[in-house]
Order: sequence, then structure tokens, then C-alpha cells
Amino acid sequence: MTGAKGGAVAYYQRRGEVPRQRHTALRDPDGQLLFEELVGEEGFSSDSSLLYHRGVPSSTVAAEVWELPDQRTRPNHPLVPRHLRLHDLPAGGDAVTDRRLVLGNADVRLTYVQTGTDASPLYKNALGDECVFVESGAGTVETVFGAVDYRAGDYVVVPRATIHRWLPAEPSRLYAVESHSHIAPPKRYLSRYGQLLEHAPYCERDLHGPGEPLLVEGRDVEVLVKHRTSEGVVGTRVVHDTHPFDVVGWDGCLYPYTMNLEDYMPITGKVHQPPPVHQVFEGRGFVVCNFLPRKVDYHPQAIPVPYYHSNVDSDEVMFYVAGDYEARKGSGIGLGSVSLHPGGHAHGPQPAAVEASIGVERFEETAVMVDTFAPLGLGEAALACEDDAYAWSWAGRRL
Repeated sequence: MTGAKGGAVAYYQRRGEVPRQRHTALRDPDGQLLFEELVGEEGFSSDSSLLYHRGVPSSTVAAEVWELPDQRTRPNHPLVPRHLRLHDLPAGGDAVTDRRLVLGNADVRLTYVQTGTDASPLYKNALGDECVFVESGAGTVETVFGAVDYRAGDYVVVPRATIHRWLPAEPSRLYAVESHSHIAPPKRYLSRYGQLLEHAPYCERDLHGPGEPLLVEGRDVEVLVKHRTSEGVVGTRVVHDTHPFDVVGWDGCLYPYTMNLEDYMPITGKVHQPPPVHQVFEGRGFVVCNFLPRKVDYHPQAIPVPYYHSNVDSDEVMFYVAGDYEARKGSGIGLGSVSLHPGGHAHGPQPAAVEASIGVERFEETAVMVDTFAPLGLGEAALACEDDAYAWSWAGRRL
């Protein structure tokens, strides 16, 4: 892993059958030549894997427009903090076509879906990597590399342009961070060669890649592709001559994987620690952090909840997953809520939470935070589930 830009995990993996040397012939038992595909980042200059297909991976026979759900955003203007109740959005549908846009900018889009148990269509995101947080539910993501199982609390990281589909074993709530770049661990967690270091709050053994290749037969197989044109984010239905899951083997350092919150080790201190100590991933123009159950500050006069701060360089988005988030008590926020605290607006705990937190030794809370360095626009899902009273909750009144 390059760490600075790439989206791979830090160690080499091999599945199925590959030739002894790269870029040399590999044949099946009948003598048929298999087709090598390089899946890589940043041209040929960063992390990659080599896949060996039975069919030609670029062989397609048809394409037509895929009409995406509403992708428009409107500015957060006038400038106010927002509270969005995602659990109020209708449930049902599949994990791809029924995602709804909550917030977005040119670097990242945050979407949400409450699935049923229907399998999604085959899908690839050609814009960038996806990091999908599993709020609840369980199932499998089948990919061109093989299958990965998911459960509640998982991050499912899918590299850009990886063909995959979601198969929920039970209804699942999925909060997707759709990047327009690659997603990787923070550079400060990595050695110069890409190994996760001792001070990192997780390590390679916490990351779980795919199993053996799937080898699915089929002809005229449709894949939904999300991509970008001069007009913005669009979709195309592409029909492949043969099934994309025809890989007999692959190796390399770029592949989908999962990591569960229970394997993340929170960092604590004598006084309140700033959000970067809770970071998990980063992409171009944004970071992902998680706030988990933990012992808190041990200075006798410490105030464990955050101090007030002005987000002058970023928009802060917090998704509340479990527990009782100490700083937001009395605000109306609950499980399934998203708060947007925009750049240029001072924010912090509800006033009563400051005094109440002194002497508290442990927080039982789980939240996933995305900080962006460009303003976020409000998607149609945000407008459909907003709590209009939240902006005035610190004062307890509105003029």
C-alpha cells in the first residue's frame, strides 16, 4: 500500500490459481488461454491486483442509460446545523438501486438505504472507492474477487470499479460513503512500506478479505455502472458477453475487505482527545472516524464531552448508531440520526451535558463521523427527514 493515496490493504493476498510469474500464459485444463486483467490505482503507479478470467473482461454487447435516483443537492443556506432522522426514510428495496442521497459534494456522497432481503443487481462504482457502514443486518457481498460476509458494525470497503452485488441474509441498514477517490488508512498509521504501525488503533489481522473465486457461468449479464460525465453523476446499464465472476484466481494488494467496529481500539487520554484520534480511513477531501464505547478522561477536573469548536475548515457529519451520545442529550438526536455541523458555525455539547459529564468514567456510545473539507449539499433524503427544530436546541428557543 502506498498509504498516501491508494485504497488497498497493506498486505499481499492470493486466491485460486495464478501463474508462477506475472504476465505469462495461464491455461485451463482444456488448454484454453485465460485472460489476465490488471486492476490498479493511479495508472500503473500504485496498488494493484492481477485477475485471471475465463472470458474477456472488456467484452460487452450492449449499453443504455441507467436512470439514477435524484442526485441533486441544494446548498446549506442559510447556514444552520441540521438533524436528519434516517430511520424515518421508507424501508425496503435493494442495497444499490434504492440508495438515497443524504449529503454530497465533489469529493464524497453519503447515501442510505434500509434494504429488504432482495439481492441487488451487479454493480460497480467507477467514481471511486466505497466504504459502506453496516448499521444493522447481515449478508454477503459477492465480488469479482470472491465473496465477503458482512454483519452489523462492519465497514465494507470496495475498491473503485469492482463489480459486486449485495445479498442480504436479513434486512440491512447501510450507510454508504461513496468516494470520488480512493479510501485508505490514515498516513500516520502506516510505515513507509504500508504496514499498519503499533500506534494504529487496528491492524491487518482485523481486515477480512474475500474467500475463493466464485466462478459463475452466464451470458449477456447486466452490470449497473455509476460514473461521471460533464453533466455530473450518471448511470449506465452495461451488458457483458460473459459473467464477470469468471475469475479462476488473483493475487495482489487491492481487493475488497471488511473491518468491524469491535476490533477497533479507541485511544483515550487524561483530558478530552480531539476527533483525529478516532480516525479510521481517509480519502481525498474527507476523513472517516468512529466514536466507540470507551473509558474517558482521567484528570480529576476533566470535562469528557467535547469543548465548543468552530468548524472553520470542514463540515462535520455524525451518524449515531448505538448507545446514548453524551454531548447530544436533550437535542432530539437518537439512534439513526445524522447531525450536520457546517464549517463556519460553532458547535459543541448541549449546555446541560457539560456539567453532567464531569466525573463520568465511561461513555457508552457508537457513532460514525465523516468530516469533509468542502461544503456539503443537502440531498433529497436529507430534505425528506429533517428535524427543523435542531438548529435552535442549544438556546432552547427561536426568534
